[in-house]
Amino acid sequence: MTINVEEMAVFCKRKGIIYPSSEIYGGLSGFFDYGPYGSEIKRNVVNAWWKEWVRSREDIVGIDGSIIANPKIWKASGHVDGFSDLILETEDGKEQIRADHFLEEQLGGNFDGVTSDEVNKLLKKHNLTLKGKKFKECVSFNMMFTTNIGPKQGNIGYLRPETAQIIFADFKLIQENARLKLPFGIAQVGKAFRNEISPRNFIFRSREFEQLEIEYFIHPKQTKCPYIDEVKDFSMSVLSAEMQEKGEKAVSMSVKELLKKKILQEWHAYFLAKNIKWFLKLGCNPKNFRIRQHLKDELAHYSSDCWDIEYKFPFGFKELQGVADRSDYDLSKHIKHSGKDLSLFDEETKSKVVPHVVAEPSLGLDRAILVFLFEAYNDDKKRGNIVLNLHPKIAPLQVAILPLVKKLDDESRKIFEDLKEDFNCFFDNGGSIGRRYARMDEIGTPFCVTIDFESLEDKAVTVRDRETTKQERIKISELKTYLRNKL
Repeated sequence: MTINVEEMAVFCKRKGIIYPSSEIYGGLSGFFDYGPYGSEIKRNVVNAWWKEWVRSREDIVGIDGSIIANPKIWKASGHVDGFSDLILETEDGKEQIRADHFLEEQLGGNFDGVTSDEVNKLLKKHNLTLKGKKFKECVSFNMMFTTNIGPKQGNIGYLRPETAQIIFADFKLIQENARLKLPFGIAQVGKAFRNEISPRNFIFRSREFEQLEIEYFIHPKQTKCPYIDEVKDFSMSVLSAEMQEKGEKAVSMSVKELLKKKILQEWHAYFLAKNIKWFLKLGCNPKNFRIRQHLKDELAHYSSDCWDIEYKFPFGFKELQGVADRSDYDLSKHIKHSGKDLSLFDEETKSKVVPHVVAEPSLGLDRAILVFLFEAYNDDKKRGNIVLNLHPKIAPLQVAILPLVKKLDDESRKIFEDLKEDFNCFFDNGGSIGRRYARMDEIGTPFCVTIDFESLEDKAVTVRDRETTKQERIKISELKTYLRNKL
C-alpha cells in the first residue's frame, strides 16, 4: 500500500470512482456519489457477496426492506432512547467533535465505551482544547436522522440507522414464506443513515452508507455449528479481550486452536473465518486482517459477545465488519412492544422457542470497497502509470476493445457488439494505444483487445493481460471462450 486516504480520495475523484456529493455547491460532509466506474465496482461487490452468502446457500435468504419504517420499531429496538455518541462542543459553539475520536487522537488508545463523566475528567486532567478553545460539558447526541411522514406536521419518522431491525420485524413472514428451519439466516443489502458528529477518512465513516448484513438464527440450545469443518484449518490474526487487557499483541491462530483454547465459540469462529476468506478470494492480503474482541465496556447493550474483523488501513487497524451475538434481545423486544408472537414451534421439544441471533455479520459496503481499492492500488514505476489490480469479479470493466486506428472502427465494433452480450465491455478509439492501455490499467480493466490491420487478414486480435502486460494472439472465433476462461 503506497497511498494515504487523502490521496486515495483524489485518485477516486480523478478516475470517476467516487466524488464528493454536490461538490458544485461546496459539498456536504459525510456524503459521497459513486461515479461511472465506482458504481460498477459497488454493484460487483454486492453481487459477489450476495452470491457467496445467499445464492450459494440453502440456509440463508434475502430481503430488501424499507428505509423508513413505523417509528415504533426504533422505539422497541432502543434506538430512539439510546442510539447516541458523545459530543464535545467548544464554548463558542463553533466547533463540534466526537468525544472518543478526539481522545484517541490526543491521548492514543481506545476510548470506545467511555462515559461523559470520564471524558470531562480527561479533558480537565490533560487540559485538552480544540484549536485553543475550551469545551462545554460533554453530552450525548442521538445520531438518527428524522423526517416528517405525510403532510401533517409532527408525524415523525426516521431514516433507518441500520438494516437489522427490518429483518426482525419481518422475521415471522420470512420464515413462513421461505419455509425455513433452524438454523437459518436472513440477509439484506441496503442504505443506512447515521448523523455522524465528525465524518472522516473519506468513505470510511460517512453519514449515508450501505450495509451487507446477515442475522443468523439458531435454537437457543444449538451451540454446535454444522459448517465448522469448512474453516477449522484456517488461521487468523487474533486479539482477544484478555490479550488487550494484558497489553499483548495479536497472534496468528487456527480456528482449531481458537476453539480448543475456548477463545471463540463455533458460530463466531465460522462467520469470522468465512468472511475473511471471502476477502482473500477477491485478492486481498491476509496480513492486513485481524479479528479483535470487544472489551466489556465496548459491548453494545444487546450483545453478549462481539468480534470485529479489522483491516490495516493507512490510518491504522479499524473495524471493517462486526460479528455480534445478539441472543434473543431483538425478537423479544419486538414481541413485547408489538404484542405479536414471533416464536417458532420446535418439533423436537414440542414447544415454542424464541430463536437466538448467534451471529450478526454486519459489513460496511463502502468500507469494503475502500479495502479493495487500497489492496489493488499499485504505482507501477516500470509502466509509468497507476495499475488498479482489482479482482476480475469486481473490476468495473472486464474487457476494453481498442482499434489500433479509427479506420478499424467498423471491424472493432462488430467484436464489441458480440462481446458485450457476455462481458462488461468498453470501446475506446481515442489516443495512442499506449495511453489507452494506461487508462484501462488505472481503472482496473483485466483485458484489452486490440484490433490491427493484420486482424483483417488472419481474423485474430491481440489480447493484453493487465497483470503481466503480456500479449497473446487469439482467433476472433475463439475470443469469447478465451476471455470466459480467463475471467
